[in-house]
Amino acid sequence: MNVKKLLFTALTGCIIFSCDSDDKVTDTVQDNVETGAVLRTIEIRENSIPIGIENGETIITGTAQLSITLEEQDQEEGALLESVDVYTTFTDGSPDTGDTSMAVTEEVFLGNIPVDLFSDGPFGLPRLDFTIEATELISAVNLTPNALFGGDTFTTRFALNLSDGRTFSTNNAGGIITAGFFNSPFQYVTPVVCNLDTNSFVGDYLIEELTPYVDGPTFADGSIVEVTVGNTDTERVFFTPNYPDYCSTPNDFNLLFVCGEIIIPLQESNCACSSGADYFGPTDTPENYNADDDTEFLITFLNDVQSDCATPEITTYRFTKQ
Repeated sequence: MNVKKLLFTALTGCIIFSCDSDDKVTDTVQDNVETGAVLRTIEIRENSIPIGIENGETIITGTAQLSITLEEQDQEEGALLESVDVYTTFTDGSPDTGDTSMAVTEEVFLGNIPVDLFSDGPFGLPRLDFTIEATELISAVNLTPNALFGGDTFTTRFALNLSDGRTFSTNNAGGIITAGFFNSPFQYVTPVVCNLDTNSFVGDYLIEELTPYVDGPTFADGSIVEVTVGNTDTERVFFTPNYPDYCSTPNDFNLLFVCGEIIIPLQESNCACSSGADYFGPTDTPENYNADDDTEFLITFLNDVQSDCATPEITTYRFTKQ
């Protein structure tokens, strides 16, 4: 990643236009909403499909679903909301396990949610409690539980339709909308996972970058971070600056512990050359973990997936429990 030119340009702009420390990121975001619309993530209650194997059969265990609360905002404070279309896409992340030859792998339309199924939220904006069961997702792509294994994913995408004929979704929402203040990604990746003890792989860890730097360290190399449980039992989260040589604000980084492999889902960087959306992501050869030993583990991920600043690079970090 080469952000030197980007930062030089930003500093020059401050000199010319006298950057004010009172300027808020939210000002920029609100300007975006005046010409568009967002579907903000208020809460993620469940977002995984845990599985188990019994007598050679794959069974769905626990609460297997995507369950979230969304809030719509547009330039007329929700008055433009007409409906939301819902789609899903299946991705086979375990091609050597489970027979997915009959799977529908292109995007599948799940249905339309009209405005009257939304209710007024505490700020007067339309809110929706959305839940889709794992069985519905599996059936929609023509599969059965026996075809699934850890690493497979279902991506649920929302398209927000306004009464003036405009539609907003992943194809026309920049990083300032999909992450940060508005947290409106318009899509959610639901992984198939094996159960993991919520007391494992949590606590303080020393992080060390093992691969060559990409225009400096990707995270705060050599620092201590706190790893915590994320939105599901198999998700872990820690905070660290992205590219600390250039940006000091901590950003969340998410790990998925998927049936023996540590998968890095697509996620944003808050230090990039443009939007920073989908900046970090999975590699073809993820690291493994031992569920009975959390004293040390590695994560390997693709750095700059979209070639935002430079050619994508593979980055590896070691985590050592303190």
